[in-house]
Amino acid sequence: MFFIFDILLPAIYFSYMSEQSSFISRAAVQANDAVHRLKIARAIATYEAAVTAMKADQFLDWQATRDLAAAIKNYALDNLADLLEQFEANFTARGGKVFWAATASDAANYVLQLAQQRRAKKIVKSKSMTAEEINLTEKLERAGVEVCESDLGELIVQLAGEKPYHIVTPAMHKTKAEISRLFQEKLNAPPTDSAEELTMIARRHLRQDYVTADLGLTGANFIIADVGAISMTENEGNGRLTMSCPPVHVVIAGLEKIIPRLTDLSLFFPLLATSGTGQEITCYNSMVFGPRRHDEHDGPDEMHVILLDNGRSQLYNRPNFRQALRCIRCGACLNACPVFRAIGGHAYNVTYQGPIGAVITPHYNGLPQYQHLAFASSLCGACSDVCPVRIDLHHLILENRVEAIRQVSQNLFWRSAMKMYAWLMRSRRRLNLARGLARLANPFLFLLGKNRRKPLPKPAAKTFAELWKEQQ
Repeated sequence: MFFIFDILLPAIYFSYMSEQSSFISRAAVQANDAVHRLKIARAIATYEAAVTAMKADQFLDWQATRDLAAAIKNYALDNLADLLEQFEANFTARGGKVFWAATASDAANYVLQLAQQRRAKKIVKSKSMTAEEINLTEKLERAGVEVCESDLGELIVQLAGEKPYHIVTPAMHKTKAEISRLFQEKLNAPPTDSAEELTMIARRHLRQDYVTADLGLTGANFIIADVGAISMTENEGNGRLTMSCPPVHVVIAGLEKIIPRLTDLSLFFPLLATSGTGQEITCYNSMVFGPRRHDEHDGPDEMHVILLDNGRSQLYNRPNFRQALRCIRCGACLNACPVFRAIGGHAYNVTYQGPIGAVITPHYNGLPQYQHLAFASSLCGACSDVCPVRIDLHHLILENRVEAIRQVSQNLFWRSAMKMYAWLMRSRRRLNLARGLARLANPFLFLLGKNRRKPLPKPAAKTFAELWKEQQ
């Protein structure tokens, strides 16, 4: 009965953009990989147990905490321009430099030019999703600059030639055995099944990079307006070494990372730790106010903060979507999402996976190419329920879906197919004729492409209306 709607329209829709077809193929492979799904299920089960316990232990009222965090971030967004300028004034007064990057290319070119000016041959980099967003590592390496990932998870995926799998845990999909084999192959390390020893192997490998790097590159979890500082929270200490050992420290941070006051960290540090990793607080929480002063013994000689727009203004200027800029990148929505649990991070082939990625990526990278992400959701609302800053994620995904449909409806084939569907549905005789044709065509539907995961059920011999008339 719904042959046209269920087969013809999706075929037209998914052929409209090649990235959509590739996503379906990758998702099908990952969803049918039982070993992969088991690894993710175990990792998320451990995470959920830790987060549930920590929410109860650390917060008297978790919902009130979410309300407060959302209110602070809303205040920051309502006063975004003033707070960013306040940060710039305070930061530059202590010798720091601020660069406003409108696009990903602007940000990457600034780092590349800075590296060339300083004749940098090696850059040590801590975990930074904004650096991933602008494809900075690839651009630096093409220019002949070595980029050394210092975060353990990022190092693992770099050695494996992969992109981060998850916003918070880049190597979630790797087992200890897989990491051991990778270290044997790439670092000539002895085999081990000890997580502690694997960590020590990475530590020994990275130790010299901190002191020999010409430039250190980090992100920022928060930008603090009233004191002109950037803040990072981490568990390995690599971020602190990256920002303090090389002579030049570069920070890349999205405009939305601004918070009004230093005292706001007393909320956001434990909030991010609880939702991100199930910890009371992460091991290393750093605040950096600028380059080294004359009476200080360590720290960089230069410090640059790149404030990245890259589509954020577009979100900001849309009242319904502005709330997405409240995101603190905890990754909780990914772990709660049934689609992410089924297909994993690499199937998305974007910097920001899962529900938050489905919301922001089409606005950062272009709706025509990434509109399919709006359909990579069950709209169950689990992502909205766990978001610590109360972003209404599933309704924003639905709004993206509406925009995607509006856009693809401009396609001639889509309009023609919808007109045909409407023409068929207005006549029982025509509909019965289409059903008959569908029964004849069903054995040949494999010609639509190799990505069809299973054959459609054969249309019934009689319609419901016919059966009702017979049996009444």
